[in-house]
Amino acid sequence: MLISQIKGSNGEIIVAVRNEPGTAAKAVVNGGSVYALAMEAADSGKSLAAVIEAHGLGDTIDLEKAYAEGRFLAPITHPDAAHLHLTGTGLTHLGSAATRDSMHKKTTEAAEETLTDSMKMFKMGIEGGKPKDGEKGVQPEWFYKGNGYGAAAPGTALVSPSFALDGGEEPEMAGIYVISKDGTPFRVGFALSNEFSDHVTERINYLYLAHSKLRPASFGPEIRIGTAPEDIRGTSRIKRGDKVIFEKPFLSGEANMSHTFANLEYHHFKYGLFRVPGDVHVHMFGTATLSFADGIKPEAGDVFEIEVAEFGLPLRNALAVAAEEDVAVRQL
Repeated sequence: MLISQIKGSNGEIIVAVRNEPGTAAKAVVNGGSVYALAMEAADSGKSLAAVIEAHGLGDTIDLEKAYAEGRFLAPITHPDAAHLHLTGTGLTHLGSAATRDSMHKKTTEAAEETLTDSMKMFKMGIEGGKPKDGEKGVQPEWFYKGNGYGAAAPGTALVSPSFALDGGEEPEMAGIYVISKDGTPFRVGFALSNEFSDHVTERINYLYLAHSKLRPASFGPEIRIGTAPEDIRGTSRIKRGDKVIFEKPFLSGEANMSHTFANLEYHHFKYGLFRVPGDVHVHMFGTATLSFADGIKPEAGDVFEIEVAEFGLPLRNALAVAAEEDVAVRQL
């Protein structure tokens, strides 16, 4: 099942669901929002599908038309944007089979002292990112991107700060979670995401990773409810006017990762700070495909497009650059 949110004619949120890509979407009767439905499920002990069935379905929704009209919202929002957390993990994906073999060979045969910190972290994931049942796996790299104020709706612009040295896409899968009233994390499902980053700043020094990640992100347009496929295959492209200046397949899913989703989830939610009742978490799981690695420099007006057939509509966002701001702290 796929679930999404669009703006109605009076500014209200309409929750739309459909069984699979290519089928018609229906409005959930008195759905309120995806957040409201997810919290109802989490706090009642019911599945989200059961809650939706109990509400019932109403009018047919033309999702393509809504997208073209700019009416899509992020597929989950929080009434208080400060309580939606954007976070992620890196160095989690193996890439293609050839890349996987070559990277594994490099990390297992190279002397430990010759490895960069990034390669050491990658090696740790290969060796301990998929623990056996009952065991705890190695923790991944982790970063904070922002809160709900940094969540760009599908079809809207990803705004790069004026001081940024780069604004590049990262096509990823994101896990979508709500925290129940008793502090239990519940996964709503998975969605496409663009974990927009400043790769030039990151390359200056890996200690600048935190700075490079403080950028907006986009996810959706639809959430696939339930577990993710083992092998996820999609396409990432950049359009400049009528031209496609970059197009490359990307892989995700546990068959193409050095960590399990469960291990990555555990190492995020083990912190009590991330189990505050009522909060929403959008956690991005990493990628092995970047246009930056191919020497592409996106420009304002370029459109990022990420698609995976099983996850519904493609995620599209244009790149914009913010005007320079004169920021100064004043004494009270």
